[in-house]
Amino acid sequence: MADFPQSVLFCCDHNAVRSPMAEALMKKFYGQRAYVQSAGVRNDMEVDGFSVAVCKEVGVELARHRSRSFEEMQDWGDDLSQFDLIIALSPASQRMALELTRHCHLEIEYWPILDPTGLGESREHKLSAYRQARDQIRERMIARFGAPTEEPAAV
Repeated sequence: MADFPQSVLFCCDHNAVRSPMAEALMKKFYGQRAYVQSAGVRNDMEVDGFSVAVCKEVGVELARHRSRSFEEMQDWGDDLSQFDLIIALSPASQRMALELTRHCHLEIEYWPILDPTGLGESREHKLSAYRQARDQIRERMIARFGAPTEEPAAV
């Protein structure tokens, strides 16, 4: 387990499923120990309703999340070099993070988290896929940052 970073950016393709879940879980687990944000390669989707539902199951609020892209972050004055750690949850976001920070000295990790968006026929099968992604994020987070300060409700 590495040192606990002061600031973390989670990223994925659209900032609508995996990275918002990771941001919300990190804030719930570790409170104010780190500044936490999320972004996507693109911002062409709102936060996914299935992500909202499976986070709500564990007491994590996600409904108010507003998706944003790396480009919007920079337009709003957020400098990627301000983050101690960027965690990419998709191959495309890892490539983008590496490209945008090629002149910065900061740590980038890749966590291969399942993309649940195209999985499942029925609502219950879709929810199951989203739960699997949520739980993969939780497991990686605890392995990386240690036991949560505040554990979300049990499923």
